[in-house]
Amino acid sequence: MTSSLTISGWNWLWPAVLAVSVAVLVLVWSYRASAGQPLRWVCLTLKALGIVALALCLLEPLWLGQRARPGANLFAVVADNSQGMQIHDSGDPLSRGDALRALVDPQKAGWPAALAATFDVRRYLFDARLQATKDFQELSFDGRSSAIASALRTLGERFQGRPLAGVLMLTDGNATDLAGATAPDLAGLPPIYPVVIGRRDAVHDIAVQQISVSQTSFEDAPVSLQADVTAAGYRGQPITARLVDRTGKTVQEQTTDARGDGEAFAFRFQLKPEQPGLSFYQVQVGARTELSPGTVPVVKTGEATLANNRRVIAVDRGQGPFRVLYVSGRPNWEFKFLNRAVATDEQVQLVALIRVAKREPKFDFRGRAGETSNPLFRGFGNQAPEEVQRYDQPVLVRLNTRDEVELRAGFPRQPEDLYGYHAVILDDVEAEFFAPEQALLLQKFVSERGGGVLMLGGMESFQEGKYLHTPIGDMLPVYLDRDEEGSAPPGPVHMQLAREGWLQAWARLRDNEADERARLEGMPAFEVVNRVRALKPGASVIATVRDDKGAELPGLAVQRFGRGRTAALMVGDVWRWGLRDPAAHADMDRAWRQLVRWLIADVPGRVQSTVEPVPADANGAVQVQVRVRDEKFQPVDDAMVTIDVEPVVFEGTAGAAGAPIKLEAEPAASEPGLYQATYVPRQTGGYKATATVKNNAGADLGRAEAGWSTDLAAEEFRSLVPNVALLEDIARKTGGQVVPAAELEAFARRLPQLRAPVMETWSYPAWHTPVMFAFALACLLAEWGLRRWKGMP
Repeated sequence: MTSSLTISGWNWLWPAVLAVSVAVLVLVWSYRASAGQPLRWVCLTLKALGIVALALCLLEPLWLGQRARPGANLFAVVADNSQGMQIHDSGDPLSRGDALRALVDPQKAGWPAALAATFDVRRYLFDARLQATKDFQELSFDGRSSAIASALRTLGERFQGRPLAGVLMLTDGNATDLAGATAPDLAGLPPIYPVVIGRRDAVHDIAVQQISVSQTSFEDAPVSLQADVTAAGYRGQPITARLVDRTGKTVQEQTTDARGDGEAFAFRFQLKPEQPGLSFYQVQVGARTELSPGTVPVVKTGEATLANNRRVIAVDRGQGPFRVLYVSGRPNWEFKFLNRAVATDEQVQLVALIRVAKREPKFDFRGRAGETSNPLFRGFGNQAPEEVQRYDQPVLVRLNTRDEVELRAGFPRQPEDLYGYHAVILDDVEAEFFAPEQALLLQKFVSERGGGVLMLGGMESFQEGKYLHTPIGDMLPVYLDRDEEGSAPPGPVHMQLAREGWLQAWARLRDNEADERARLEGMPAFEVVNRVRALKPGASVIATVRDDKGAELPGLAVQRFGRGRTAALMVGDVWRWGLRDPAAHADMDRAWRQLVRWLIADVPGRVQSTVEPVPADANGAVQVQVRVRDEKFQPVDDAMVTIDVEPVVFEGTAGAAGAPIKLEAEPAASEPGLYQATYVPRQTGGYKATATVKNNAGADLGRAEAGWSTDLAAEEFRSLVPNVALLEDIARKTGGQVVPAAELEAFARRLPQLRAPVMETWSYPAWHTPVMFAFALACLLAEWGLRRWKGMP
């Protein structure tokens, strides 16, 4: 605030003017004898100024101003307690936290006392939340985030309506709850005075910026992982990335040279987890010269921080068994090869229902006089009359069933019987095999239950099987009406991948294009192909078949249908592929496994658990969601769901496994059958949540696992250079200023003169000062000295 000069003795104005006027006239008259002297007017002026200064004292001039009333205003001092304060600037042996701790120590800095002399100082720490402190002794710099916007918003709410004069914020400005340099909502806040902690020059650091995980049905490498890494101060130096499992074993390791400062480069890993279900891996990065043989070094290297050198990844490959129902209208070679291929996958169970004889409506030919049963089953034990296979019933063979009851009545007619499978494969079986309610149930199996259906080519499949205008035909990805070119077999055809097929990992058998093209060229010709007119909207062609004339037809098509997926393989003699040679046989088996794996991918179980992050939560909270369905896959609203959450610990790393935390999930109002619970992680790393579901009678309904990883400091260490632009923006919009750390004491002494909610007026007599009298005396003495020097009268 500025001060002003005022006069309180206005009643002495005219006497003072009269006295000065008389004194000036007397001076002019007294200096008449000194005419011609060169210093005459100088002496006259000096003496006149001295007289005027003495006359002004009669008017009693005062200095007036305003200042913050001592003790009446509040002032907040907020210190950053996040892990970002552990960063060491280039060439500085002390961390930013050490510098901040020295700044707020009243034994080492004078500004806290100067500030407390005028203001009621309130001290706070902030990381993910704002908390009060007495003397900053609680500074530990282990906070997982720097929620600057949240801290300022909390301060505004806490001091609303109170005389808060300002906020002194000591931080590096790297906010984790703001995007870039965008200032938060600052309405209602007093002036903010940021103090930038840290230097603006670049630091030496290697950081894992982002990790993306994609899972495919590609048998050799079902999980693809990409780690985006940045390095500063390591241009051209080799950077190593390791992928390790929970036992500390190195799964893969790659090395590449660092690029320019801040420029991202990627490490790509492909792996096949050794165990089904949930697995956890850790990506570790560092300079090759600084990376120890076993793990990322725990000792300090040349980097600013090691907190961003690791990232945990959760990979869920699903826990079987996944049950697939194979339905065939006749015994054929396809099932033989398909069954052998799938048998090597421990997570997939292929259950077969094969018709060996069709239904015969008439009884003209019987084995013996008076016999109505099928003579094929004569002599196989003492069967009850209702269990005897009759001539008017198809003869079905069940293979790989779970027990003697499964599929005894043929293809399921009830949802609880069919929905126990994850996928259904139809091979050379006509539409009349299914009763109308069975066909509709199979369609609901896909659209509502989320299962998968694959139809294989054959003489009684697709159009030839009269699936047109049936519930099963309606969900296939191809049109089954008559082709304009007729239904004549196209003859020998060769299979090629379509453009979409090249993009789908499960459709390929080689890891590079050249080898894959060579494999396709070496495949044998197929003789049985069902011709279809076109694909339905939304369907994709994965593979095509080409005849000798160059005409192309769809060979494999897929589409989403409701919650599930359907596929149509128009080739009916895939088994020819396996007869070529052992290598071709292995390729065919692998293709079958990958196709089946794709078919059952993402098929939900009765109990399904997922983890979703809580939006805009600085503490990294997640919501564990459990969806519960009954045998008919209808929502269960009266279940009891408990969730056990436990942290995942990697061998060779710091930290100990904590005891699992039990959560009680509550039903969600937004969706029937959904139960959810919120969990706030306490440390960076991987977590596994195991949901146990019971009905209201206490019987088990199922279990489900879900895993996730959290890097609570990921945003905190995304940028290591202080965000000065953000702090300047906050200061400008609130009427504050950025205060250099070296000028804190001077700022604290100047602060009471700035505007505050509660001010007081101060006055100071300008006349009753040694300066005023010294000035008058100096003028008079100077005049006297000059006259004596020059010998003036």
